[in-house]
Amino acid sequence: MTFKYLATALAATLSIAATGAVIAQDKAAPAPAAKVTAATPAPKLVIAISVDQFSADLFAEYRSHFTGGLARLASGVVFPSGYQAHGATETCPGHSTILTGNHPAHTGIIANNFFDLSTARADKRLYCAEDETVPDTSSKSGKYAASVNHLMVATLGDWMKAANPKAQVVSVAGKDRAAIMMGGRKADELMWLFPGGLTSYRGTALSPTAQQASTAIAAAIAAPRPALPLPADCASHDIAIPIGDKGATVGTWHFQRDGGDFRRFMASPEADGAVLAAGAALRAARKMGEGDTTDLLILGLSATDYIGHGTGTEGSEMCMQMLALDRELGDFFARLDATGIDYMVMLTADHGGHDLPERNRQNAWPAAERVDKSLDPDAMGQAVAEKLGLPQPLLYSDGPFGDMYLSKALTPAQRKAAMTELVARFKAHRQVETVVTGEELAARPISKQSPDTWSLLDKLRASYNPQRSGDFIVVLKPRVTPIAESGMGYVATHGSVWDYDRRVPMLFWRKGLTGFEQPNAVMTVDILPTLAAVIGVPLDADKIDGRCLDLLSGPESSCR
Repeated sequence: MTFKYLATALAATLSIAATGAVIAQDKAAPAPAAKVTAATPAPKLVIAISVDQFSADLFAEYRSHFTGGLARLASGVVFPSGYQAHGATETCPGHSTILTGNHPAHTGIIANNFFDLSTARADKRLYCAEDETVPDTSSKSGKYAASVNHLMVATLGDWMKAANPKAQVVSVAGKDRAAIMMGGRKADELMWLFPGGLTSYRGTALSPTAQQASTAIAAAIAAPRPALPLPADCASHDIAIPIGDKGATVGTWHFQRDGGDFRRFMASPEADGAVLAAGAALRAARKMGEGDTTDLLILGLSATDYIGHGTGTEGSEMCMQMLALDRELGDFFARLDATGIDYMVMLTADHGGHDLPERNRQNAWPAAERVDKSLDPDAMGQAVAEKLGLPQPLLYSDGPFGDMYLSKALTPAQRKAAMTELVARFKAHRQVETVVTGEELAARPISKQSPDTWSLLDKLRASYNPQRSGDFIVVLKPRVTPIAESGMGYVATHGSVWDYDRRVPMLFWRKGLTGFEQPNAVMTVDILPTLAAVIGVPLDADKIDGRCLDLLSGPESSCR
């Protein structure tokens, strides 16, 4: 498969993709290096990569097809059963666990959106990565002020800066919530993609290198793109799946788009290429990994998630994306190899994902279905309010599952009656697995057991924060897609308590590090203490939920 990189040179160090231009990828194995031992000095650069919606299932499905960057990572230390252990497997909570070592219960990032009914703002829905105190903003309209304010804990970059202020931290992602939740409060540069290229917090100017990258990315977005050729390995996935009632299909889109179509740009390998290219340019300009300290480059690759939502996980689109991601990472690593920098890579995902029910029904899972419209929380709340004579609106929620919030206008007696009626109605629906109250979760400790043994309550507890979570949580049954009507751009999703959404790969690679595979269950909250041990950054164990994973094969341990 040919992947086209943007064509503008950045600071004479990197060419960001160009129509028709293919940057040669060095597929040769890295030169032999001294074996990494417990006495080996810390790497000069840590690269933390999150591939949005890169499930353990996708990693396993395409692993034998990888020949580039993902193949290299798969030759390192591999944990194929990493867990985003919590129940609310959405983008913002997942990214909040990766470099904080904490479950969402402690990061405070319980969902992409949650509700604060006491806020003075008319829109009571809060986006996980916004500052709702900024006047005239609304998460619902999309006009919000991006912010790290809702994150309650420190990130790896924050810990590194506390230990040595000279350490450099740069975070670049396709989505603002990915860049922010992994980058933390003390990043030197933090940015994400938008229709004009790259952007950052309000009032924050991009550095000259970031601005060069932004200009090149904006030009790429503005240019139309023809369809990419279908690789032979993806031919069996190239089957049109009807969606909706207007003759639309998914499964056979090959990433062609009109100029300026930012939505389709984001749902294609181009978006990941832009993030990787910008990250490489910033690394070179800042000479990250070339000084006396260990630096941290954070990359959030979002295209896989947009493709999963827009076309599902088993069509030709996802197959092409997996091969392109492998190729792009290979080129990115080859460029780093040429610098001679001693670097370590960690790659994981913020959550898994599930295919659209229409294709699942064709592929041996006839019980897959879309959520019943009667579970709409607005309709449910209205019906109960009318029955019990309660003030409206009664119920606030971001969708037909997850956190549900009762109106603050209720008296204690009204609240009890509403809770009883709502819980009973949700529980009675055939698509609902269970309903759990916040009181039940608050009384339960967070599990310390292996995440593959967690009960449903354990999963929900790891997402529960008493300051932000709902009065009760609705859990849908497996393979019930919480999208009542499919439409172009949004046919499949994630967010459930089930393992297809919880399981993600966790991969570690460094030149000279002896590779091995550990199939036992580990958690993404283990990544922070693992990397901190490798680079010698002290942590307060009482402030994290994860544990250090030993990356050295044999009796030695990297968990110093």
